[in-house]
Amino acid sequence: MPRTPLVYNPGICVLAQGSKIGHLADRSFGYDADNYLVISVTIPFECETHATPDKPLLGFYVEADMPVLHELINLIDLSPEACRNMEEHYHHGIDPAPMEPEFTAAAIRLLECLQSEIETIVMGRARIREVLYRALCGKQAPTLYALASRSSHFSRIARILGSIHRNYAEKHDVNQLAGQAAMSPSAFHRAFREITSDSPMQYLKKVRLNRARDLMVQEAVTVYGAAERVGYESPSQFSREFKRYFGQSPTALLKTIR
Repeated sequence: MPRTPLVYNPGICVLAQGSKIGHLADRSFGYDADNYLVISVTIPFECETHATPDKPLLGFYVEADMPVLHELINLIDLSPEACRNMEEHYHHGIDPAPMEPEFTAAAIRLLECLQSEIETIVMGRARIREVLYRALCGKQAPTLYALASRSSHFSRIARILGSIHRNYAEKHDVNQLAGQAAMSPSAFHRAFREITSDSPMQYLKKVRLNRARDLMVQEAVTVYGAAERVGYESPSQFSREFKRYFGQSPTALLKTIR
C-alpha cells in the first residue's frame, strides 16, 4: 500500500510479518517483526505498507489503557530524579522500539490466550497488562511515563490533543489552547511541534480532513456535509486542502467509493 495519510490512537502496534514505514514531517521510521511501534498521543501521519500475497501483513494493536499504565508506573520503583528527567524532556508522539525477548514472549502469550474464548475471559486482561508492562521496560518507556504524568509538558499537550479530537469542528487559536495547557504561547507552540511535528493549526487541519474522509467513506456524507460538519466555512477551501492532503479531490473519492 502506498504512502497514505491516516491517524493512530495511543497504543502499541506489533507486527509479526510484513513491515510499515511511517512519515511525520521530515522524519521517517520503520516498524516490523523486529520493532514494535509506540503511539503515545493521537497523531496524524503518513504510512506505507510492505507485504506480499505469500507473506501478508500480520499484526495486532493494544490500546494504551491509562488506568493500567498509572497502576504499573506506581508499582515500578523509579528514583525522583529519573521521574523528573522523563517529565521535563520533550518526547516524540510516535516512535519504534526494538522487540526485546521479554516483550516478544509477552506478545506471543497474548496471542495464544486469544485462541481460546475461556482463556481470553480468564487471562486476557492480565496478558494485555503484561504487554504494557514490557513496553514500560523498553526503549520508548520515557514517552509512556511522560504521558501518564499529569504534570509534564507532554501530558499537557496530550490533553490538548484529546480536546482537539473531541471538538475539531470548533474554532481554535494558539493562545486559547496554550491557556488550556497552562503554558505560555511560545512554550506551548514549541512543545506541540516537538511532540507532533506539526503546528497546532496544521494538526487541527489534518484531524478535520481525516474526520471528513471518514464521514464520506463510512457514513456516506456528501462533500458539502462533511466540510460543514468538520468546521469548514468554505467548501472550495475544503476541497483544495483535501486534494492537497490526500492526493485526490473529495468528489473523486466519492466516485471511487461508488
